[in-house]
Amino acid sequence: MKGFGPARQKALEARGITSPEQLLDRLPSGYKDTTVTTPVDALSDDMQCAFEGWIDGPAHLHRAHGMTWVSARVRDESGAIRCLWFNQPWMKQRLHEGERLLFFARIVRRKTGLYAVNPSIETQRCITPVYAQVPGVPQKLIRDAVLKMLSTCECEDVLPERLLQRHQLCPRIQALRQVHFPQDAQGLAQAKRRLAFEELLLFQAAIAGATLERPSGTRISCSDADAEAFWRAQPYVPTGAQLRVLREIFNDLSAPTAMARMVQGDVGCGKTAIAFAALFAAARHGFQGALMVPTEVLAAQHMRTAEAMLSPLGVRCGLLTGKLSAAKRREAYEAIAEGRWDIVIGTHALISEGVQYARLGLVVTDEQHRFGVRQRTRLSLKGESPNVLVMSATPIPRTLALVLYGDLDISVVDELPPGRREVRTRIVSEEKRDDLYGFIRQEVSAGAQAYIVCPLVEESLPEDECASATQRYEALRAGPFRSLRLGLVHGRMRAADKEETLRAFEAGELDVLVSTTVVEVGVNVPNASVMVVENAERFGLAQLHQLRGRVGRGERASWCFLMARPNERLRTLVETSDGFAVAKRDLEIRGAGEFFGTRQHGEPRMPALMLCAEAALLKEAQDAWRELREDPHLHSEAEALVRAARKKFEKDGLHLAKN
Repeated sequence: MKGFGPARQKALEARGITSPEQLLDRLPSGYKDTTVTTPVDALSDDMQCAFEGWIDGPAHLHRAHGMTWVSARVRDESGAIRCLWFNQPWMKQRLHEGERLLFFARIVRRKTGLYAVNPSIETQRCITPVYAQVPGVPQKLIRDAVLKMLSTCECEDVLPERLLQRHQLCPRIQALRQVHFPQDAQGLAQAKRRLAFEELLLFQAAIAGATLERPSGTRISCSDADAEAFWRAQPYVPTGAQLRVLREIFNDLSAPTAMARMVQGDVGCGKTAIAFAALFAAARHGFQGALMVPTEVLAAQHMRTAEAMLSPLGVRCGLLTGKLSAAKRREAYEAIAEGRWDIVIGTHALISEGVQYARLGLVVTDEQHRFGVRQRTRLSLKGESPNVLVMSATPIPRTLALVLYGDLDISVVDELPPGRREVRTRIVSEEKRDDLYGFIRQEVSAGAQAYIVCPLVEESLPEDECASATQRYEALRAGPFRSLRLGLVHGRMRAADKEETLRAFEAGELDVLVSTTVVEVGVNVPNASVMVVENAERFGLAQLHQLRGRVGRGERASWCFLMARPNERLRTLVETSDGFAVAKRDLEIRGAGEFFGTRQHGEPRMPALMLCAEAALLKEAQDAWRELREDPHLHSEAEALVRAARKKFEKDGLHLAKN
């Protein structure tokens, strides 16, 4: 095919595209629709759309801060908007006063009003696919290649004809043609629905195939006496949800097959205590336990908790992280190999080559979404089919969780301990920023601490007013918080510097921590009473709820301030503190694709689902798979889907789920 030389083929291979079928399966990440135009007076912040108008006055070229940009006013019958073209000085000659043009642009709001940023000038009205960038491969080349392949490729349909008819789904080749080059909005919606349904069905088939092969496990004969011994030693009474979930875990541990269970629940529901109760039971019956967490700060926190909870019960705990000196690491390896440590707590250092366990019976991973299937598997392979328990503080609606984590049995801790403080949440406009800073200074003077979370790390383009964490830190340090002790944390810092800053904040050596979302999980500072989220409109509701959960962990009344213009979506957080209610609303607004898209780094596992926002499709696909599995007359169809599913998802390591 013309245009694809060795360099471009290599660039495609780096994205996992080595065949025509794989290129066709690489669905558009979005569309540029110029078939419908929006009147200028109906344009609003964060819209991406087409609008039409004439150039109202001369275009101007500006230079400042090492950048150039062209500005021009575009007017239609309803009003006018200022358009900005950055680093495109030639646009000044392209724009002629009085000329009527069709534009497509992203609309942003600044203090001085709405702007259209880098509008493209369109010559025809159509729906154009937009693909995720492949460095060195132009969009037009990908579009041309896809168009040619759609006319020449054979396209096998993996869904049985009976399913297509029952669920009113179009054939696969028709769906691919419409999803890449849609004729209209209705055809595109049908294509997205068809391909998303297929992905959901195959994903469940892949997981089901793995689950059926779950191996015989390390049997730990737990009993009510183990639970009673653990809870009796704690300074509080467990909730009904904690008792129920621990009973489910004990039933799994006592079974002949290896446990693979996920415990999910809202921030502060007591998941950690459940994990330690399970680890205590394993140790009581002569088995080692391992608890793997994503950060060294969290590992140290869990170590302190374990010593308080388990040492009085005679359980010996040890900490293994990458920070240990060579001598300390050798000592740790020996203690683990000789079984002198009943429970080992640590980061991914737990799965390093030098670690040999004496009798590993239970593996617990905290903050499930931070570890891939392969990391969980590497830890479980350290023993002979140990039981696996994964913890997640990210509330996910149950229907979605069953599809997302179909390789795991699911327990939900749906009850908060009495006395847990509710975090009061408010939406704060830019005009009230000075008042907010005054409130934070007041809280700090009373002995509290505060987080300020920003969505970007480094300096953004001039057209993007979203302040980065670094910019915000420097501005606060030189201005309103110059008398306070400030820290800065973001994902691009050296790991040691990041860990040290988090430790200092946890120890009370810093008053205010400015950060990106690296504090979303695994930071426990009971003294922090204020969470400020900059540009809150850029975050999903579930993520905002996670950030809110960083405060309200101690005795102080706590607050979460969302810096944004009020809207219905953000008001959900003001109205409810129930994480599952928030996640359900997030699912309704953003669609299931957001959840699937963030499960792994890199290419989304389910590109069609990223485009289809129908939450109801989850249940429909789930019901279809259940019927295929349970009806003996349909077993051949089910087996064919499992084979197709394994072929599709094997590169994701899904075949390892059985471990």
